Amino acid sequence: IARELGVSRPLVSRMLGEARELGVVQITVYEPGEESAVLLDRLRLSTSLQGGVLVEDGRDDDATNQTLSKGAVELLGQLGAHRLGVGWGHLIGQLVTWLEENPQPHSGVTDICPLVGNASIPARNYQSNENVRLIAQQLGAVPHFIYLPALPESVEEKQLLCSTEIYRKIQTQWAAMDTALVNIGNYPSSPDFASLVRYGDLLQKERTCGRLLVYYFNDQGKIIESDQDFAIQIPLELLKSCRNIIGVCSANTSVQAVRGALRTGIFTHLVARSAAVESALN
Repeated sequence: IARELGVSRPLVSRMLGEARELGVVQITVYEPGEESAVLLDRLRLSTSLQGGVLVEDGRDDDATNQTLSKGAVELLGQLGAHRLGVGWGHLIGQLVTWLEENPQPHSGVTDICPLVGNASIPARNYQSNENVRLIAQQLGAVPHFIYLPALPESVEEKQLLCSTEIYRKIQTQWAAMDTALVNIGNYPSSPDFASLVRYGDLLQKERTCGRLLVYYFNDQGKIIESDQDFAIQIPLELLKSCRNIIGVCSANTSVQAVRGALRTGIFTHLVARSAAVESALN
């Protein structure tokens, strides 16, 4: 504080003392985990969330992501998840890595399916079927795959693919799931997911700040819709019918993306950094 204000530390100490006497400043010491519980209570009161897991920052992003992954897996157990849908993204890839090192063969999860088609890029985080296979292997569950691309060539090709038996089978899995793990990511993001072709300049006009699966939303929680969107992923109305929808944020998910995601009203639970949630609430 002294450095920011350009004054001495003793002066700051005296000012804080006077501010406490006036009731302007309160200093609270939390027991480990208590601050997260307070934040979760604030989330329950101000958003659609029923609960979640909030973690402190680790020594670096990798350490934080591992803690977030562990929290997400523990939350599945707390919710009694049986039929699980899994999105994609950086934290999903980190979760796969954590499970490979910490298998949970008696997790209670019985079936797992992807919520979005497969990407054409080699990055592991976006290989939906492979991630589902690996997660199922570590949780002792049965995997169900989607043999369709996340981003076909056009709206017409999407319509054709969505009329196939392959798509009808994955729809059956989506309708039966009780829990969904959905990534909350930033916009703009890397990879770009053909956003210019799918939306034109709509994302810029709507001041988009974040992404869930391959849907985009703005700071007010509005999901941006386009007639030219040809992504193959679980329809939003079908996702909303799921009992538990867990939003998972990686260490680098922005405060704006967290805030916008909370305002969509889609999520029932959240796994995120405490610092990002506190900033979003404030």
